[in-house]
Amino acid sequence: MGNPASRSRAQRLEALSSQQFDVVVVGGGINGASSAAALSARGLSVALIDANDFASMTSQESSNLVWGGFKYLENYEIPFVFKLCRSRNRLMKAYPTVISEVSFLATLDKTSPFPNWLAALGTVGYWGLGLFATKRPGYYRPKTIKKLEPVINTETASGAIDYRDGYLKDNDARLVWTFVRSAIDAGAVALNYVRATDAHWDEANGGTWTLDLIDTPTATKHQIVANAIVNAAGPFVDSFNDQLDLQTKSRVVYSKGIHIVVPKLTDGDRVLAFFDETQRLFYVIPMANRSVIGTTDTRTDDPGEGVTPEDRAFLLAQINLRLDLESPLTEADIISERCGVRPLVVENDGDDREDIDWTSLSRKHEIEVDAKRRIVSIFGGKLTDCINIGEEVIDEFEGFDMAPGPASDDWYGEPPEEERQQFMRRAEVHGLHRTPRVEQATSMAELLWRRHGVAANAVLDTIDTDPLLAVEAFVDSDILRAELVVMAERELIVTAEDFFRRRTKLALIHRVEDLEADPGYDTALRLLGLRSTEGARPIAG
Repeated sequence: MGNPASRSRAQRLEALSSQQFDVVVVGGGINGASSAAALSARGLSVALIDANDFASMTSQESSNLVWGGFKYLENYEIPFVFKLCRSRNRLMKAYPTVISEVSFLATLDKTSPFPNWLAALGTVGYWGLGLFATKRPGYYRPKTIKKLEPVINTETASGAIDYRDGYLKDNDARLVWTFVRSAIDAGAVALNYVRATDAHWDEANGGTWTLDLIDTPTATKHQIVANAIVNAAGPFVDSFNDQLDLQTKSRVVYSKGIHIVVPKLTDGDRVLAFFDETQRLFYVIPMANRSVIGTTDTRTDDPGEGVTPEDRAFLLAQINLRLDLESPLTEADIISERCGVRPLVVENDGDDREDIDWTSLSRKHEIEVDAKRRIVSIFGGKLTDCINIGEEVIDEFEGFDMAPGPASDDWYGEPPEEERQQFMRRAEVHGLHRTPRVEQATSMAELLWRRHGVAANAVLDTIDTDPLLAVEAFVDSDILRAELVVMAERELIVTAEDFFRRRTKLALIHRVEDLEADPGYDTALRLLGLRSTEGARPIAG
């Protein structure tokens, strides 16, 4: 059926139904994407499906950070922090153009839950748990804070700590797509907007699963047969296990976290950290030419709950107290919002846990296995933990009667440096050494490689075919029209929102109405193979 990366949707649907897979991964967030990439790289035949778009729930609503969890030291989760730091280090080494080291400047005042000396000691311990892989931490007095970041209100500050972690230069959903693409390149069949409506286990002939599917874009019914299931449904892991008639020791509860995106608040590239009035850390995080403020941590029972007026008011009040701005931020300054639920793991004992300290719940993940029916369920998880989850899923499959092939680290990471250098030389010939308008990068060529890896060569091939596609697709962006052609072919874009919100971060750093009014908008939809409907808001749906 040709190159798996360029199959049409009809071909992918046919591939789902026409073969028996070793495993079907249900859920295309970071857990499902990393599992599919790891399993495919070990020689197993893999199908990856998601009821919506890849990374369309929790995995598109993070803080865009790859971190070891400094704040988890408060609850003495030292082994967990050590594990996350190691995974962070591996990700930063494997994706050097995608993830960069960033400074966190955390201002301490009366809202801080511990004294300055203890906070400073914590940064040293955190640095050690990270195996000294980042620059050393520091401590600053209020006068130095003001010199480093004049925007910070230091009237009540008693000092600041500086420590390092990883930062996604693009967006979290783009990293998820990188793992989906890795799985596809290794032979997996991946499809978004495919919902599993029922599942049937047949013990005959060694046991197989048959899943009934609905393809939302075509409203057609299909089936997929597989020897095993990975339940990576994120916030919906419990409901899918109910479909599988599976009882587990763990379940998830939801913590809602929101971010608001506003015009850039500081000239620096640091992450600014503060303690809010509940003594919880929140951040001002750079994103291209914007600042992202968040996150909150509130209990909810609805995985689809959005941002409330109270959420906005809380974050705006907190940041206005801690920054010296010419005028306070208001709702009118909000460019976009992010709202996601973190599925937190608790014991499946029937306790609704109303009386617990909500913020003390661990962010650890749990993996449970039904060996007889070959079901692997993933509860919880974090972006930083994705390599660990992929490897742990592989370990579980070692115990099935369908052992994966030889171990390899090739299932994640950027292509070799030699390939990047070859691309950079070719891109310079195309005049793509020019400085980007919006993004933090040395050149447009760097951006292309960061977003596409080896597929950036396909962008240059497209420009060779039509040089007019070498221009930016929108007035205030660094996305080339040639990229849209390549992404339409390779990236399973079904709706405008898939492109503007997840394959890129355009809908995060621009107001939706500004994008839809951009002179390049209609051309972009045409190049993506999409069409807008008069009177509709295609980015939002």
